[in-house]
Amino acid sequence: MIPRNVKILDQFRAEARERNIPAADVERWLELVRPCALLTQDGDGPVVGRFGGPVMLPADAEDPRFPLLATIDCAALPTDVTDIPLPSDGRLLLFGFPESDGGYESMGDVVYVPAGAAVEEREKYPPLYPPDDEECAAVYQELRQGELRLTTDISLPFVGTVELPGPPWSAPLPGHPHSEDLAEVWADQWGGAPLVIGGYGTGFNGGDSVEIAAKSAAEAEEAGDRPGPGTTSADADDWVLLAECNVSRPGGGAAIFWAIQRDDLTAQRFGRAHVVVDWNP
Repeated sequence: MIPRNVKILDQFRAEARERNIPAADVERWLELVRPCALLTQDGDGPVVGRFGGPVMLPADAEDPRFPLLATIDCAALPTDVTDIPLPSDGRLLLFGFPESDGGYESMGDVVYVPAGAAVEEREKYPPLYPPDDEECAAVYQELRQGELRLTTDISLPFVGTVELPGPPWSAPLPGHPHSEDLAEVWADQWGGAPLVIGGYGTGFNGGDSVEIAAKSAAEAEEAGDRPGPGTTSADADDWVLLAECNVSRPGGGAAIFWAIQRDDLTAQRFGRAHVVVDWNP
């Protein structure tokens, strides 16, 4: 059986060829490939976490501001499934809600619970997102529940442009004259998943999700709304995508992006993760 990753790359090359993109440019773009983990509920891979479930946190952890969306068992993830330094054991709890207020504040949280840590159950619904609120109730009905199974995959950029300070306001990525077309080819190939760990992340309303998270976090720090210790960089190269969750919403959908600075991830300062939500109601 041909591995899924090989099939995707062969399809990518074939579609790029149909668009008359030079082979040399295609191969140079493929040097950007990064490993990622697709977490679905209908795969045949090992169970590595779950959507929903009880909120189990250490006694000294603050009560969650957002609903729990997923819990990841770090020990169940192979070490090479991504190229980001995830903890080797313990659990990552991903909190968020599939809507945004349009500001700079983080729209979610990440909590790391070390292996063997004593935990206690917290309220499932945070005060700001009560289940008896009509709008919240409609969202809760869309949130998935149940086990998450692993599929190893690859990721390429979904955005092939950089911002310019003046007209034409954007340009192809340096060194990649066909980057816009190549990113579009990849978006056409991408099958997606309810939850993705690592990789590039899909686009955020036409922009790069990690870049937007980095800028939003820098604005939050300037406003005095970032937890320490550490200094926030607005440079997307200093950040990685930790996870992306795709949620159905009435009339469309939303994507939640948990991003974190590389230094914070290495030091396991998950409280400094910054979360942005792409939702256009």
